[in-house]
Amino acid sequence: MRFRSRGDVVPVLLILPALIAAPFFLSIYGVIVLTEILTMSLFALSFNLLFGYTGLLSFGQAGFFGAGAYFAVLTLIHGPGSLWAALAAAVIGSAVLAAAIGWLCVRLDEIYFAILTLGFGMMLFTIAHNWRSVTGGSDGLGNFTLPGLNLFGHDISLFHPVSFYFLVLLIAALGALLLWRVVGSPFGLLLRGTRENSLRVSFVGANVRTVRLFAFILAGTLAGLAGALFAFFNRIASPEMLHWSFSGKAVLMTILGGSGVFLGPAAGAAIFFVLEHVITAYTTNWMIFLGAILVMLVLAFPKGVLGSLLDRLTRRRKGPPA
Repeated sequence: MRFRSRGDVVPVLLILPALIAAPFFLSIYGVIVLTEILTMSLFALSFNLLFGYTGLLSFGQAGFFGAGAYFAVLTLIHGPGSLWAALAAAVIGSAVLAAAIGWLCVRLDEIYFAILTLGFGMMLFTIAHNWRSVTGGSDGLGNFTLPGLNLFGHDISLFHPVSFYFLVLLIAALGALLLWRVVGSPFGLLLRGTRENSLRVSFVGANVRTVRLFAFILAGTLAGLAGALFAFFNRIASPEMLHWSFSGKAVLMTILGGSGVFLGPAAGAAIFFVLEHVITAYTTNWMIFLGAILVMLVLAFPKGVLGSLLDRLTRRRKGPPA
């Protein structure tokens, strides 16, 4: 990917080594919080592929997030009981679901696309909530055992927070790398072209619907993978993971961090969950204070926290206009 400036390169070079070293310096509670941030960062990055790069506002991203969780958990309960089989089921199932829904949704854009994704998301939520024999209804599916990993002849239990953290870090890093390569490729230019002027893209011979459908499928697949990790993290897959309000978290994290920067949604996820955990330690009315802080952050950083900081850094380096 071509970064907008050198300021985009520095976070990438510093964050990954810091994340690898973090469990050796943080408490178990800190590792658990960081695991949640990484999982939701992958979810937010998948949403940003649609919103930030393709210009499509989806309110149904949680549908694929929750579907991936159910596909993975059902595979653990009724399938071979393999962790990799469960993750593969989440990826394949979410991709097929995204292809079916996306084929209908990408025919429209702007507010009509948003309403369509919202409708399909609520349909998936209702199915998960009412199909008790398969999904457990409102109680969800929590009666599963998370299998361990065999690495070079050593059995690694994922019940230990540090071991599970490194698994999440590996998958989130690979997912982010895939998105990085996509948005930095010629296809990424097509995505940004459809966001800026879809009519002009069609004039040069590109099929706008196909471009949008591919982005929709990739975003849904990675959201499903994030959902599987989230279900493993919480030891449950529940209908609330498919609700439209959960999609709102992806929207909030992306806008908070900055949709114009590749790692903006990840920064937004970190800010959101750190604030949530800090505020809940002092008051039960945490939503009031969290909402007020988020409003002030959005007003102070109109391009997102990371986006605005990088923009100001770029302006300072260029100096005042002649």
